[in-house]
Amino acid sequence: MNYQEILNKGSKILRAKNIKSSSLDCELILSKVLKKTREEILINLNNKINKKQKKEFIFYLNKRRNKNPISYILGFKYFWKYKFYIDKSVLIPRPESEHIVEQTLKYMPIGKSMNILDIGTGSGCLIISLLKERPNCLATAIDISKEALKTAKFNAKLHHLENKIKFFNINIDKFNSNKYDLIISNPPYINKVDLSRLDEDVRLHEPRSALYGGVTGFEEIKKVIEKSSKLIRYSGKLIVEIGEKQKKYILKILLKNGFYINKICKDFSGKERCLVSTKIK
Repeated sequence: MNYQEILNKGSKILRAKNIKSSSLDCELILSKVLKKTREEILINLNNKINKKQKKEFIFYLNKRRNKNPISYILGFKYFWKYKFYIDKSVLIPRPESEHIVEQTLKYMPIGKSMNILDIGTGSGCLIISLLKERPNCLATAIDISKEALKTAKFNAKLHHLENKIKFFNINIDKFNSNKYDLIISNPPYINKVDLSRLDEDVRLHEPRSALYGGVTGFEEIKKVIEKSSKLIRYSGKLIVEIGEKQKKYILKILLKNGFYINKICKDFSGKERCLVSTKIK
């Protein structure tokens, strides 16, 4: 069997499960199995695969057929400009979350040393992306998941930033530290109803603790804002990701906790996604 034949077979199997990215996913799986780039595979479609490679391809294909996210199967995800190790302990980085990096960098002058806190760091993709762009800064990253912190620490080491980030396995409620210049967070903000409506890829395989924001969806983000009010210095920036239709309530919580709202940025689909605020009292 050659590359073209196994790709066609795999795509047909995934399409039967209504997986829209069937062709791309098969190419990525074959790339993993053969340890070749997609480009190498696509210009050598008549090359043969052996029995061992075919067996391995079918193994990963079945994972994808059962709605395992392709990023977990591959073991990595590109985010911002960088490649991150990903496993089932962490939420898969989304392109929408790059808005946090983009907006935060505007408040991090090149060459200046700043102290940053990342609440709910997950894979560490946000804080690592920021420190790669602003190497004079230092950071603290917290998460309630020990397994997620292992992944974040691995990524920090992968990007040679293990000495720039302190990691703590702790809930934001119990975290007390010095004042930070800047706080970022992509907290869980999906409510109970919306959680049940998520795609199977997400609902069945990504960590619930990184998605579920309580019955209303506001429980975790409210804690982040209230605690950030105590942890951030005067005129420091709090930059958070929010869910669709959450702006009105979150603005009230921010104002109540002494924050001025600078801007609300929309994601690529036009949904309000990233909120920038400043501590003024």
